[in-house]
Amino acid sequence: MAEVLVFVDHVDGAVRKPTLELLTLARRIGEPVAVALGAGAENTAAALAEHGAVKVLTHDASEYADYLVVPKVDALQAAVESVSPAAVLVPSSAEGKEIAARLALRIGSGIITDATDLEAGAEGPVATQSVFAASFTTKSRVSKGTPVITVKPNSAAVEAAPAAGVVEALAVTFSAQATGTKVTGRTPRESTGRPDLTEAAIVVSGGRGVNGAENFALIESLADSLGAAVGASRAAVDAGWYPHTNQVGQTGKSVSPQLYIANGISGAIQHRAGMQTSKTIVAVNKDAEAPIFDLVDYGVVGDLFDVVPQLTEEINTRKG
Repeated sequence: MAEVLVFVDHVDGAVRKPTLELLTLARRIGEPVAVALGAGAENTAAALAEHGAVKVLTHDASEYADYLVVPKVDALQAAVESVSPAAVLVPSSAEGKEIAARLALRIGSGIITDATDLEAGAEGPVATQSVFAASFTTKSRVSKGTPVITVKPNSAAVEAAPAAGVVEALAVTFSAQATGTKVTGRTPRESTGRPDLTEAAIVVSGGRGVNGAENFALIESLADSLGAAVGASRAAVDAGWYPHTNQVGQTGKSVSPQLYIANGISGAIQHRAGMQTSKTIVAVNKDAEAPIFDLVDYGVVGDLFDVVPQLTEEINTRKG
């Protein structure tokens, strides 16, 4: 069976959930070979093996932390040349998509971004995508070279599938461009204790109907009762009610959770483009004609200031 390279997203050896999802998808089209780079790379082996990696290629060098994405592209190119894989899978983060695009150019291959599913095909992997602001679903494959595919978080369930996970050192020679853009400083992101917005299984969002920054406490309380991430529409963000880092939409972040709860959000196309691929969508809005109701699985026509506190209380009661 052909091998499939999976780029590992980890923090000091702690593997992030989107990588485990990629291993699940990789097993559909071949044998997963993980590529872990940077500090703690060797510590990823146990988690990767537990989820199907037959081999873990590792390499650590200061360049991965000191410079931007090019050193990682150099390493992935070295892995492609070493393994000759059937495909390369990369998490669909901002960094992941840049790495994938640069790699595809390097190796002369086609690229598919923001895939939501992956299956084996007679002529190579077939990827499912949501396109045109999630108005259409397409299936496509790369027709030239080794397919490079980025996959959106929450596109597949994480499945344990113990494999050998043999650790091998990857030989990497950095290009002249690798040290062209240096990282001069880092500021740790302030932790809220909630899941990362793009990786969360549940997202609770507020929009214009929240009517003020102080009222986002209602949204946060509901999110915390569900162990969810908090999102916001562009209208709420532009009004200064919630940080831009939490914006969901075409000009914000794209999410695809198992459950998305939209509160006081009308459902403009800009917002829909960022959450339409959610598995189950619930909306609370007092306007029965709001476009969001054309999209939802469950809709509540009512004032969010009445509905959300009751919902939060009921969830907490059931949990208790």
